[in-house]
Amino acid sequence: MNLWTYLQEGWRPALEVLILAVLIYYVFRFLRGTRGWPVVIGFVVVLLALALVTTALHLQVLRWLLGTFSAFFAIAVLIIFQPELRRMLAELGNLPFFTSAHEQRENIEVIIQTCERLSEVRIGALIAIEQSIQLQEAVESGVPVDCEATPEMLETIFFPNNAIHDGGVIMKGDRITYAACIFPMTQRQDLNKSLGTRHRAAIGLSEETDAVIVAVSEENGMISHAYKGQLVRGVTLEELRSFLTSVLVQPTKSHGVVRWLPKRFGEQYKPGPAVITKHEPRPVPKPTGNQV
Repeated sequence: MNLWTYLQEGWRPALEVLILAVLIYYVFRFLRGTRGWPVVIGFVVVLLALALVTTALHLQVLRWLLGTFSAFFAIAVLIIFQPELRRMLAELGNLPFFTSAHEQRENIEVIIQTCERLSEVRIGALIAIEQSIQLQEAVESGVPVDCEATPEMLETIFFPNNAIHDGGVIMKGDRITYAACIFPMTQRQDLNKSLGTRHRAAIGLSEETDAVIVAVSEENGMISHAYKGQLVRGVTLEELRSFLTSVLVQPTKSHGVVRWLPKRFGEQYKPGPAVITKHEPRPVPKPTGNQV
């Protein structure tokens, strides 16, 4: 058999191995740092241990049982890792073939103006910008709003004593979809005890989804943002604009899907410092009347 014939017959198995290796690699990178990651490790360890024992000791009955119940193992994987699998499919189903950077920057300016106004008068706010994962599945309650996102509308929602000012707001594109949402609280134990409920909820939602969360403190007017499990406190308006632009404004189409996949699946949340404080609270005037 000459080299050309060998290459003709061997390229298919090589391609299959390459595809499987790439898929397994990105699946593990995607799951790393999520809540299902310890279950993945335990599941793989148990299967490898059983396979090694049955092979080394020639346990025919146990090997037959493992082969027979392989279909049930596949169903168990679908059930155990259902949130992670749904998130992965959501990522693949939202490839950025068509993007409008101009519209995205306009939406960012709406958030910047809102944070500037609310920070000046120390009105608390919690805004989640939805990306590929639907946030309504990750939050509790919530009042449907479905209106155009403007600084005036966001100010009205978060104004104290308003019926829907408690909780967070979900934005999708240039629309406010839900208000008064209860975001999931982070379970991390290494957080400062002084960190409030609003900021813990921002971290919690960013751990479970790919949303970007912006928070304004009602105590000192400090602006913060949370993404992939990390909260950065005390950012300036320019820093917030730069961060939102880097995350929300999609790259041009020339980058292609090949460059997009490693970026989306390779840069998942990794455990690290949960809170970073960049600037001390700015001196702001205290609100008057009912503003807190």
